Amino acid sequence: MDWTAFMAEIEGDIGTYAKEVPETMKGFGTMGAAAKKSGALDEKTKEIMALGIAIATRCDSCIGFHTRSLVRLGLTRNEMCEALAMATYMGGGPSLAYSAKALKAFDTFSEQG
Repeated sequence: MDWTAFMAEIEGDIGTYAKEVPETMKGFGTMGAAAKKSGALDEKTKEIMALGIAIATRCDSCIGFHTRSLVRLGLTRNEMCEALAMATYMGGGPSLAYSAKALKAFDTFSEQG
């Protein structure tokens, strides 16, 4: 999978959808900002949780968004692999395959700096 092209396409698709349902997108954005705000858990921990859920639900676009956020937040490859090991443990074979996809996304986004 070409993660860069995939993310560009999904962002375009979401942009088109957002024009049709602006209030829904505004609400979703507000909810996301509130959920990610550092408190008892920092944003990086919350994004690791979100990635685990994305893997469990087999959502490629969510894997891309949360992996990209984790790269921005300075997650190391070792931290990523440990998080993916936990996601694999909790989700079995399907999560193993999606964890491998997430690691590829991590490597791609990390190279882009």
